[in-house]
Amino acid sequence: MMADTISATKDTVADIGEEVKDKAEDIGTKVKSEVEPYVARRTETRVQETTPEEINRQIRRDLKARVLYFAQRPEEIDRRLDELEREWDIERLLEANAGIFSLMGLTFGVIRSRWYLLPAAAAAFLVQYAAQGWCPPVSLLRRIGIRTTREINHERYALKALRGDFDSVRLGAELEAEERARRAIDAADANT
Repeated sequence: MMADTISATKDTVADIGEEVKDKAEDIGTKVKSEVEPYVARRTETRVQETTPEEINRQIRRDLKARVLYFAQRPEEIDRRLDELEREWDIERLLEANAGIFSLMGLTFGVIRSRWYLLPAAAAAFLVQYAAQGWCPPVSLLRRIGIRTTREINHERYALKALRGDFDSVRLGAELEAEERARRAIDAADANT
């Protein structure tokens, strides 16, 4: 009798253990699916991952149009590369704007205390951007064509390929401009 009770208790404990294990797995899966969107993404791709695909496609079309333009006018490539050196990426723009809004809020906060909310909002946006790769100003900036460092470097690499800076990229003068532009972008795709 005692042996039967012990055996039954062991079976019950084993069943409960399995149920607890299954429940824990379910909870783990649910938590992972709910938390995953908020986990920091890879730094170089997180803005693109959180940007609507239509905007990413427009930025890509603009890149192709610029590379084609310079494939037809190779004498202007150096000027464009200089411009790219001075172009501000989205992170730099966000940081500068947060600083400006913080200073404005602190300055005007002396006159009217509600202005102190402005630096708090700017700080909150920066924290959100650092954690998620997105904050409300990112959507606006991306819509007006502000690019990531990676996207700027992508154009830079394609233009350098067009200019002939890389031995591994063959862009003969006999090729049409469209084909040279396509190959330069393909080379940039492979290396950025």
